[in-house]
Amino acid sequence: MTGSTTHLFRLLKWGRTLARHGALQGIERDALTPPNVRRLLRVARFGLTMPAVPDYAAAMQAIGPAAIKLGQALATRPDLVGVAAADNLRQLQDDLPPEPYDRIKPAIEAALGGPVEQFFSSIDPIPVGAASIAQVHRAVTTEGRDVAIKVLRPGVEEEFERAIATYEWAAAHVELLGGEAERLRPRLVVAYFRQWVRRELDLTREAASASELKQNMIAEPGFYIPEIDWRRTARRVLTLEWLDGIKLTNRDALIAAGHDPKALAEILVRGFLRQAVIDGYFHADLHQGNLFAMPNGQLAAIDFGIMGRINRQARLWLAEILYGLITGDYERVAQIHFEAQYVPSHHDVAEFATALRAVGEPIRGLPVKEISVSRMLDGLFAITRDFDMQTQPHLLLLQKTMVMEEGVATALYPDINMWETSEPFLKDWIRSELGPEAFYADKLVETVRALKRLPDIIRKIDASYPDPGGAPPPPPLSDVTLIRRPAWLGYALTAIIAGAGGAAIVLAFFR
Repeated sequence: MTGSTTHLFRLLKWGRTLARHGALQGIERDALTPPNVRRLLRVARFGLTMPAVPDYAAAMQAIGPAAIKLGQALATRPDLVGVAAADNLRQLQDDLPPEPYDRIKPAIEAALGGPVEQFFSSIDPIPVGAASIAQVHRAVTTEGRDVAIKVLRPGVEEEFERAIATYEWAAAHVELLGGEAERLRPRLVVAYFRQWVRRELDLTREAASASELKQNMIAEPGFYIPEIDWRRTARRVLTLEWLDGIKLTNRDALIAAGHDPKALAEILVRGFLRQAVIDGYFHADLHQGNLFAMPNGQLAAIDFGIMGRINRQARLWLAEILYGLITGDYERVAQIHFEAQYVPSHHDVAEFATALRAVGEPIRGLPVKEISVSRMLDGLFAITRDFDMQTQPHLLLLQKTMVMEEGVATALYPDINMWETSEPFLKDWIRSELGPEAFYADKLVETVRALKRLPDIIRKIDASYPDPGGAPPPPPLSDVTLIRRPAWLGYALTAIIAGAGGAAIVLAFFR
């Protein structure tokens, strides 16, 4: 287990990098920042010249691959880092210098268990893309199929484990501050981040995700998922169908090739809604670089390392919330928040509905290009604070993807109205899921499941309350007050040791 001294050293080093890019200014100036944290930030920036405008994305890129992934996750949390920082962090792209092919080739052979010539007739040594976790090479299989090979960077697992261990250590200490820091639940955010990264580091999981998503998206023929080559896929190598399409990053090329940006935007919106609302399993990294317009007009997606999943009840709540905001039914939206326990029960439903109306009415019916996203987010974050709403980490990926998907759709077609595009889809699904037929079908399924569990429940009761044996029941035990070591003693020793270690690091650093 990594010691506190190592974590402190890493944090100090990263803090210097953040300070160099001006990324600590907002925290230091925030009135809610505790004085001891503010003093640490002053130490981190000692002797540095900071830019007038913070560049959070550049700071994360300078720290390394794990920080890039963390920055992409934090871009979904403007309530945690602020709207300006979140906007800046959304610029983070996994565009890094690639590993040389003489390091990648042995990694492919080790993963697939044989020489590359056994699986591929050729591999382009120059990658088509290099990200923080993996890089992609174009290749031709021995059967003559064009494919893309995704290969993990050598040593990336160990690097991420070290970084995440320090993130967890830091988040635990931040949460101890209580108040706003505790409400934002940084430990859970880092725990979910660890889950996402571990899934992304297992390319067989990514292949399975692509396969499941392809099966689900049969109902949306305009949204295409490439085929997986399972024979050439392992934990550190993923091989899939090569796509000859135009990235959505190049809108001019799309128009020159005859594509309709409005149609592509609508395919994207419907595809995302089907994934998130109907199937509860969605691609959680739908930025322009992962989306291609195919020659036949289909929209294709790649990079299935980050996927989100939400259960049926949460999807029903989500659909009702979205539809309620579209139609202005703020009372129902407020009730759902209380039913889902997103808002503590001591608050008033009607007051919460009024607060939602104050945010929703100014933007309802407007085209997205006329909506002030920062103003809307400020209003929503004020609501979460005023009504003591805790962060819901299981919805972080969904929130991130909704923001990202809206950005891609409006970049394709600025006049698209997301509410109008979504309304017919959500209305039909809500009618089918919340109508009387669905209600009685659900009750029937629940009753059958309960009846099936009866024999097991009886067995558990019988095991918990056995027949009395030959010995008489024991007499009751008296309550005894135990002598315990004072709790403050352990905290005092920890504080002394940590303080001495931190002072030693700072002195060594600036000597």
